Amino acid sequence: MAGSLKQSPLHDRHEALGAKLAEFGGWSMPLEYPTGVVKEHTAVRESVGVFDVSHLGKAMVSGPGAADFVNATLSNDLAKIVPGKAQYTLCLDESGGIVDDLIAYWHDDEHVLLVPNAANTAEVVRRLRAVAPEGIKILDRHDDYAVLAVQGTRSDEVLEKVGLPAGHDYMSFVEAPFGQDDDEVGVVVCRTGYTGERGYELIVANSAAGALWDALLAAGEEFDLAPCGLGARDTLRTEMGYPLHGQDIGLDTNPVEAGLSWAVGWKKDAFLGRDAVLKVREDGPTRRLRGLIAVGRGIPRPGMGVTLTHDVPLADITSGTFSPTLRKGIGLALIPVMVAEDAEVGVDVRGRREIFQLVKPPFVDPSVKEA
Repeated sequence: MAGSLKQSPLHDRHEALGAKLAEFGGWSMPLEYPTGVVKEHTAVRESVGVFDVSHLGKAMVSGPGAADFVNATLSNDLAKIVPGKAQYTLCLDESGGIVDDLIAYWHDDEHVLLVPNAANTAEVVRRLRAVAPEGIKILDRHDDYAVLAVQGTRSDEVLEKVGLPAGHDYMSFVEAPFGQDDDEVGVVVCRTGYTGERGYELIVANSAAGALWDALLAAGEEFDLAPCGLGARDTLRTEMGYPLHGQDIGLDTNPVEAGLSWAVGWKKDAFLGRDAVLKVREDGPTRRLRGLIAVGRGIPRPGMGVTLTHDVPLADITSGTFSPTLRKGIGLALIPVMVAEDAEVGVDVRGRREIFQLVKPPFVDPSVKEA
């Protein structure tokens, strides 16, 4: 199994740091480092951490009218932003189910970079190619570029120390040189992230990923920068209530029930799945993705049952973890809309019925948009 997994260009560096590796989306990626998930999580919330997220997909849509094509296929309204900005959007199927949630980086009218989830890249590319008009190309660049995420309150200082720009607006990106002389390469510095903290995602050619990783770790020493794995990424995003495709959202969920209506361009004339989601919006959803926070000491995990009383099942936990910030168990679940927004529910935690309060995420105050 291990031999069939794709590896990040930073794989050797993770091994040298003693990372615990795990399969994710067909890739062997660091789950945590010897310091542990809680310390990595805390580093991001209080200072700065760096993640290797090179498993994320990269697909370039190019050709005359590329931006118009993306706007006519993906859910969000690209016309709300301008070149040099990024946008969270969805690829939907004909039933309104979520094929993937992704970020679109609008370079110019003829170039839009899409960053889907690792396991869904090929399917997103296939669906777009199936409806692409002549002249529009969708090139899968999954294996050409690495992505490093520098997240936390001190992320600006770390980038500045390695000579990269920082301080631009949330969901904007710039391209800048990194390295010296013949070794200089371009890095796309994106003011995006999946942690709820101020931060950046850096897209760089695989050949320069190692040098950039080394430079970030060296520059971050004075700020107690921590290399972070997917374990901390999961606890951080769960505290924000950010959905994970394949757990909280998927082909069996639509944007309305997932709380992602804001990522749909409802006034657009066309996008994949438009008729289906318009009907859901008109009829109203039967369930919604809700947050749960432990009243006691229970820690929810995916698949655990949620009940209104001892014998009235409601749903299963889709995401669940221990929140290092709140020191409590938190989770997400698709709860029927008839249940009161602040109701107390039970979660079957290893045969024990633990009480949880329904809440609206995020569970902690975000600083992702801070100037």
